[in-house]
Amino acid sequence: MNILGLIGRDRQLFDTDIERHDAALRERVGASRFLVIGGAGSIGQAVTREIFKRNPRALHVVDISENNMVELVRDIRSTLGYNDADFRTFAIDCGSREFEALMAANTGYDYVLNLSALKHVRSEKDPYTLMRLIEVNVLNTISTLQAARDTGAGKYFCVSTDKAANPVNMMGASKRIMEMFLMRESLKLPISTARFANVAFSDGSLLHGFNQRFAKNQPISAPNDVRRYFVTPQESGELCLMSCLLGENRDIFFPKLSEALNLTKFSDIATRYLRARGYEPYECATEDEARDSAADLIPQGKWPVYLFTSDTTGEKDFEEFFTETEDLDMDRFDNIGVIRNTPEFDPAKLDHFIAEIARIRATQPWDKPEIVALFNVMIPDFNHKETGKYLDARM
Repeated sequence: MNILGLIGRDRQLFDTDIERHDAALRERVGASRFLVIGGAGSIGQAVTREIFKRNPRALHVVDISENNMVELVRDIRSTLGYNDADFRTFAIDCGSREFEALMAANTGYDYVLNLSALKHVRSEKDPYTLMRLIEVNVLNTISTLQAARDTGAGKYFCVSTDKAANPVNMMGASKRIMEMFLMRESLKLPISTARFANVAFSDGSLLHGFNQRFAKNQPISAPNDVRRYFVTPQESGELCLMSCLLGENRDIFFPKLSEALNLTKFSDIATRYLRARGYEPYECATEDEARDSAADLIPQGKWPVYLFTSDTTGEKDFEEFFTETEDLDMDRFDNIGVIRNTPEFDPAKLDHFIAEIARIRATQPWDKPEIVALFNVMIPDFNHKETGKYLDARM
């Protein structure tokens, strides 16, 4: 299927910027050794492909998902084939002793890219998953950055999210806190990052769920009042690579808003998706109707769809890539904006966060309101949107 058509576009976002800087990108990749952490996720795979096709000296990929790592290798071998790169994968956790041993055993990397993240709003529904989100999004970033510095890396890249700009959910707030720690660490090692929108059909996303439901002859559901920006997997890889290789210390790259990047309703994508699959959407009034009618409607060339009004915790009413107080460079690239940062941070506040997380983890039971209160200390204007309803209660 044509992903661009499904998200309402007819062209890639970054073609002109990639073409203009392609020689520099190829030269830097060809002379460098790369470590990609979280390389088997949707964005990680896209970044790995962008690096591999430019023939790096070395490309090592770390991810906790053994099965996704296998698919990454098969996908590259089946499309890009082979080159001169020292290309290896390691099915290990970046927070583990195995990762420490890997870093110690190698000769170091020029670039370390961290694409690992817990990205779902649903991860804040309980204190246990929420604590795992903090570990992956904040604590593992700090530890892998320190490991990169200690082994002589020249640059560290870490992916952020548009939801870090004026966050309303704990996932976005965790990434905003991560950015605060990056400012402190940038005094010791050059760092850049990127904020971007939803990656269309990424693992675990609602659009990826359309593929799963279709394969299982199950109804599709989607909110009819939520509008989001979407980038393709290739675009996510290109933006991360551009930020890593061309970004200055503390730069945050983001897609410029333009006619090519429009807000799109999930419900509209659901309709386009089913018609592209050869089915006419049949809107149902309830989840029960959608489930019960699937067996009868699908053989008729109709597909049950349940569209609903969003009311779950952490859903932002609109998306934004930057705040009004951030310093923007909108001239460096055609379709990429850059947030320029000075190393401003409160060391006492950062140390307090680490100490409080350690204290909470050492006590039982864990309490979500206590964690939310800590986030409010870190981000005084954090407008946490809590409704008491979560996506696990949705079809």
